[in-house]
Amino acid sequence: MSQRDTVIHLVAGGVAGTVGAIVTCPLEVVKTRLQSSRSGFHELPQIAQDTTSKTTCRTLQRRRLWTSSHHLRPQVVALSGYVAPSTHNIGLVQCLRHIIKYEGPMALFKGLGPNLVGVAPSRAVYFCTYSQAKLFWNTVFPPNSAMVHMLSASCAGFMASTLTNPIWFVKTRLQLEVNKDGNRMTAMECVRRIYKQSGFRGFYKGISASYMGISETIVHFVIYEALKAELMAHRQRDSDTRDSRDFLEFMMAGAVSKTVASCVAYPHEVARTRLREEGSRYKAFWQTLGLVFKEEGIKGVYRGLTTQLIRQIPNTAIMMATYEAVVYILSTRFDNEFYTKDEHV
Repeated sequence: MSQRDTVIHLVAGGVAGTVGAIVTCPLEVVKTRLQSSRSGFHELPQIAQDTTSKTTCRTLQRRRLWTSSHHLRPQVVALSGYVAPSTHNIGLVQCLRHIIKYEGPMALFKGLGPNLVGVAPSRAVYFCTYSQAKLFWNTVFPPNSAMVHMLSASCAGFMASTLTNPIWFVKTRLQLEVNKDGNRMTAMECVRRIYKQSGFRGFYKGISASYMGISETIVHFVIYEALKAELMAHRQRDSDTRDSRDFLEFMMAGAVSKTVASCVAYPHEVARTRLREEGSRYKAFWQTLGLVFKEEGIKGVYRGLTTQLIRQIPNTAIMMATYEAVVYILSTRFDNEFYTKDEHV
């Protein structure tokens, strides 16, 4: 694989990941809050109607605002004239409204900075590693077989998770925590706090869950490659040129494959978020999943899945189509013979 080919896949992966991250950032924030044990999103209190003084109403409202801004579980407060709040699951739209009301619209983009800092190198490393690993494994196993795609995705997932875990760790903390003044924590404040509490190893908390998540990328790429091969086999024309229909098909293939993969491997997402919580009682991957299942049942293990799918489907569709488009444009621009229908990622 030439140096030019490497650069093309690095650039294409970085651009694709950046575009997808910006478009779906609000859904990423909601998903992280729903996965967390301390966001309180799945236990928001329903306040009963009351005929007591307006002062008491304002007091309760301030308590709710403080609880929301500090991402703590709402506690049942014994106030005269009030019925104890009941718990209920909160939907995606309610989560978005809650964040906007109590934290402002910009809170929907918490963690976008580290996300953009991390997504470009993460996707660049991932797609570049996948391309190179695919070339290598094609010489060992039958070319473009399911085994080749599985091993290539495993190599890419391991490399990307190892190199970028500190960035994703900081992003998750930014979405969950506030500083001592109750304001949004900056990235540097978050980094200093993590290093002070746990040292350099603290930035790799939850890495075991990330490694378990490689199974999701394996399922995703095996299905994606199979769908793409079928689409190209039924293609009417023999030319290597691309048109809008091709990229629409890539989007659909990416969306379908990611949906299946997310449903199969989703619990690792919840475990990873819980492991990254500050002062967490979750210590290891299987211990975390076991504890969540024991306390919250199967719903807890799959908490936030709907939001994850709503975010991941457009994110992956946009990312895969953007990646294919950038690789095609750059390859055409530089007259690169590497890009062919059957060999590119």
